[in-house]
Amino acid sequence: MYIGGRQDLAALDQFTIEQVGLPGAVLMENAGSAIVSAVLSSYHDLDARILVLAGNGNNGGDGFVAARKLCDHGYNVELCLLPKEETLKGDALTHFLVYKNRGLPYSTMATMDKDKLQTKINCATIIIDAMIGSGMQGIIKDPFRSVIEMVNESTAYVLAVDIPSGLEADTGLVTEMAIKADRTVTFVMPKKGFFLQDGPMYIGEWEIADISVPYQLAEKSTQSLPRLITNGDVYAQLPKRPSNSHKGTFGHGIVIGGSSSYVGAPIYSAKAAFHSGIGLVTLAVPEENYTISASQLPEALYIKLSNKDDHISPASLSDISFSTYKAIAIGPGLSRFKHGGKILEILFSKCHDQPIIIDADGLFYLKDYLHLVKEYKGPVIITPHPGEMAALLECSVEEIESNRLGVAKQFAKEHGVYVLLKGHRSIVEVPDGNTWVNPHGHDALARGGSGDVLTGLILSFICQHASPEQALVCATFLHARAAEVKAEKLSHYSVTPNAIIEGIPEILNDMR
Repeated sequence: MYIGGRQDLAALDQFTIEQVGLPGAVLMENAGSAIVSAVLSSYHDLDARILVLAGNGNNGGDGFVAARKLCDHGYNVELCLLPKEETLKGDALTHFLVYKNRGLPYSTMATMDKDKLQTKINCATIIIDAMIGSGMQGIIKDPFRSVIEMVNESTAYVLAVDIPSGLEADTGLVTEMAIKADRTVTFVMPKKGFFLQDGPMYIGEWEIADISVPYQLAEKSTQSLPRLITNGDVYAQLPKRPSNSHKGTFGHGIVIGGSSSYVGAPIYSAKAAFHSGIGLVTLAVPEENYTISASQLPEALYIKLSNKDDHISPASLSDISFSTYKAIAIGPGLSRFKHGGKILEILFSKCHDQPIIIDADGLFYLKDYLHLVKEYKGPVIITPHPGEMAALLECSVEEIESNRLGVAKQFAKEHGVYVLLKGHRSIVEVPDGNTWVNPHGHDALARGGSGDVLTGLILSFICQHASPEQALVCATFLHARAAEVKAEKLSHYSVTPNAIIEGIPEILNDMR
């Protein structure tokens, strides 16, 4: 499923109108009908008071259609036009005149004081936001500003048409304020802004409505657009498991990490790998961590690395035969110490073409060794959170968050790496340009150790012969869904890394 921005959707609308031959007024009729269907599916009480707040663009035109059709269904509807009638034009004007000529109830801000509108908003059961739409950019001005404040303070159920007013479709930025919708009915495809910056906090539940813009057009004309990871994508890309297999079929991975302060991190990675199908896992940890690690995870194989000042001695990696392993993960629990970057230097010199996953403090050292990444013949995967990405680029976290898609794409292209930029809506960027956005995940993941679980999932799927892109798509989605499912049972407060690991088989089983 593709996600698009303001210009992408405008181009598809224009193509449908000019090349397919569907007039804009028909698309508007279809959009308004989709809003009506959303109301009918949730509210059967004809006494519910529905207030449609409409602007003067296409978004307002969708609202005019919805108001008219809801009246036809017998609902108690009032349309409130925020701009002056004379500012209406095009298809929006056409549908407003149809509404007006029917003698259906409406009012305008020009003929109503603020207190009267406040009363209408306070008395509404449902408010349909058809004020601004996906063309919004910059600062919101009155009367929209005042109306948005009133709506957000009301107790009404708020349904946004296409996108909540005030939310930027491309960036997810809310400059000052935006409608906080309970539900958003969007058209053709989700907007990029649903999954970036402030977007997830404003859209509520969302759904896509068919308005007769053929989705096949989107697939043909938007190949460069990001894709939203769906259940179907994950099912299609999960490694398959022949019934006549053995442990060697499903690969042998190694996790390098741990220190005196971070004993559990590599254990979480290895546990997650075992719970998602890997054949064998070796843990390369400081020798002082061996006893507790082996007691926690006896099914793993172990390499005891010599210690130096409570950290792995980089020279101890020189004796490892990395050709044994299908993929390598480095970083969980590694911690930061003088000359720690030598670990990456030795690793890249000893490996040939196996996938290398760099996480946690492995990323701290990476900024000084990016030249090795470019020279390496195999795929390199990095999994930074915004702070780690900011450190790699020597910029602020705010700069990363304001352009997550752009930052991930540029870094992947420049350095030839697979980037998993973690966050509330994680982004997977592939060096050849494919972009994936994970629509799942919430605060249940916001605790130490959850990232180590994700690293183990990526390692596991690569060892089971998934491509790096497939492994990232599947791991990111399953990791977030497992946390969501566990949060429903345990509460958002109580989801530990082990709980996420235990939830992974549940999701895999449901998918099967």
